[in-house]
Amino acid sequence: MIQFISHLGLAFFLGAIVGLERQWRQRVAGLRTNTLVAVGAALFMLLAIRIGGQGVARIASYIVSGVGFIGAGVIMKDGTSIRGLNTAATLWCTAAIGAFCGLGYVYEPIIGTFFIVGVHFFFRPVSNWLRRNSSRQIEAEEYQYQFTIECSTAVENHIRVLLVQYIANNDKLLLSSLSSRDLEDDTITEIEAVVSSYLKQEATMEKIASFLTLEHGVQALKWRVNSVIGED
Repeated sequence: MIQFISHLGLAFFLGAIVGLERQWRQRVAGLRTNTLVAVGAALFMLLAIRIGGQGVARIASYIVSGVGFIGAGVIMKDGTSIRGLNTAATLWCTAAIGAFCGLGYVYEPIIGTFFIVGVHFFFRPVSNWLRRNSSRQIEAEEYQYQFTIECSTAVENHIRVLLVQYIANNDKLLLSSLSSRDLEDDTITEIEAVVSSYLKQEATMEKIASFLTLEHGVQALKWRVNSVIGED
């Protein structure tokens, strides 16, 4: 009987430790739920030991599937996001802790509890930082600049190649589109290019424009900020 109580007591204690962290975070499955899952898993494993034979492995598999149903109950869909996955995973881990205790292990469930609580304490700020930075990158402003160049038709290809090279040499610039059309004067061609960047590049645009203006055959050149995408 003392052994029975000690196994249940360890499951109770370790389940409560995990549950306290969840309760502190005000999660759906808190102190009582995690403690009950650990104690319940320990009870089932104690029963499996009494039965003996293949009962241990069979009841262990039932614990895994049963906790899966409990975990499904705490997972909720909130708009386009899913909530409760961490809580469900914690319940699953707590059941494993309880099963270890029921089988009479001591150090293994204690180490497991340390890792479970450690994941929540130490990985939470890391995941929040990653979420903030990934959102910032997704929502970053995208600046689009439009070049309009009038040049002799004879040097059209040369000017296009130069423009592409200038943009390719700057890893912060992306050429979104490049087109040419003949004006009323067949000897003049108009080149239009749209360049994108996640940083303001006015100085770079002016530098590129200055270089192209010096090229033979370029008669007119202008650039402007076409649009800013992602700005409130």
